Amino acid sequence: MKLWGRMLWALLSGSGKRGGTRGWASSSWQPRLPLAGLSATELVSHWTAVFEKRGIPEARESSEYIVAHVLGAKTFQSLRPALWTQPLTPWQLQCIEELSSCRLQRMPVQYILGEWDFQGLSLKMAPPVFIPRPETEELVEWVLEEVTQRSHVVGAQGGPLILEVGCGSGAISLSLLSQLPQSRVIAVDKGEAAICLTHENAQRLQLQDRIRIMPLDVTLEGSWAHFVPWGPMDLIVSNPPYVFHQDMEQLAPEIRSYEDPAALDGGEEGMDVITHILALASWLLKDSGSIFLEVDPRHPELIGSWLQSRPDLSLDLVAVRRDFCGRPRFLHIQRSGPQHGCPTDAWPGPQPPRVPG
Repeated sequence: MKLWGRMLWALLSGSGKRGGTRGWASSSWQPRLPLAGLSATELVSHWTAVFEKRGIPEARESSEYIVAHVLGAKTFQSLRPALWTQPLTPWQLQCIEELSSCRLQRMPVQYILGEWDFQGLSLKMAPPVFIPRPETEELVEWVLEEVTQRSHVVGAQGGPLILEVGCGSGAISLSLLSQLPQSRVIAVDKGEAAICLTHENAQRLQLQDRIRIMPLDVTLEGSWAHFVPWGPMDLIVSNPPYVFHQDMEQLAPEIRSYEDPAALDGGEEGMDVITHILALASWLLKDSGSIFLEVDPRHPELIGSWLQSRPDLSLDLVAVRRDFCGRPRFLHIQRSGPQHGCPTDAWPGPQPPRVPG
């Protein structure tokens, strides 16, 4: 799965783009060769050639994943060797053709298969919910490193209380829950489809008792009030919309046509949601609490300057980490003062509910 994830990153960054989406959705493909009696290996070669002729990026990888999925495996390499040369049934051939037709329409493989692995977890995937990229796995690994190295990152119940903003499929939240047994997570997203998918993935992984999933847009006035009953947060983690608005049209057809643009478009400088998260964090984080963000490579400098212009937030950019392509992709921001709660006179919107005790 790591391989396809890296390819997906290339699509997001613009490489592999082969024109627009016009004509893909209405296109139909009819096989030129009789497929009956072909083996899995022969079908991979056949569909690879079809994909290449039609300009589909990562043609062989796409065909391998589709054939493997129909044969009940995660990857083609994990198939039993006997299945590589065994003729497929008519039903299997039909399934492969239908799924391959979706790929010809530039649908991402993750949506075609309906599931994808992230940090060792098998998660359900469905459009238009944002597909987690491989660099986000690196973000999760960094968070886990920091939690294990810092003994004071501990909540009231023996594990950190974590807020994820923009949970999408729940990939980040559920990965952290699965690897931090005593942690608790509040996961929010403004997309109804994302909330439903996170619920479903949490139930599939039997983690629903330790996660609170809420529909919430953190850019709205008074959104902070929803978090007050939970007390100060140990960590805030987010892979927010960070694509510069002018770059949206440069994204690959797989992304533009199928994924929710609201999960990608970060406004003029890609910081519309990021600045709201930082403002929220200044009140919700406990003393020395941390924010971990995935951002555009242009953002570390922009966000560092923005934080320097807002000393009232008491937030410091303490570390920048590069992704597997060497680009500055992840930020660690830390609260440098005590957490005083959310004063009602400092925020617009409704008064926060009183916390018992």
